[in-house]
Amino acid sequence: MKSPAQVRELAAWLAATDIGLLELRTPDGVLRLGRGGGPGSGIVQLDAQQEGTPPAPPSCVAAAPSVGNFLHAHPLHAAPLARPGERVSAGQPVGLMQIGPLLLPVHASQSGVLIAFLVPDGQPVGWGTLLVELQADE
Repeated sequence: MKSPAQVRELAAWLAATDIGLLELRTPDGVLRLGRGGGPGSGIVQLDAQQEGTPPAPPSCVAAAPSVGNFLHAHPLHAAPLARPGERVSAGQPVGLMQIGPLLLPVHASQSGVLIAFLVPDGQPVGWGTLLVELQADE
């Protein structure tokens, strides 16, 4: 894990940016730094992993295959393609990219549990934007 001086240096760097969360994964563990509350609040360490605790299974993300609006559900259906907490299979559609009248599926990269949508429904996104977080099967 990083030394306290390295963590302070990373926190100072993060405070000078508009980045809301920094997650650093190393063989020794995971360091998560984020903004502490409202506007102007400082950088805090999040979810510090305790020594000797087994690491959580790796998470993965589904990224936008192109530019467009990210949709959780088909425009003609109310139900989302997948819900947080739901198990999904590799290749299963978990959302849609809307580019004008065209809808492109966003597929789960591997089997696992959908943890969260990282982008609100209907928000415009760029190519490669992280859209969905999955907790991968081991």
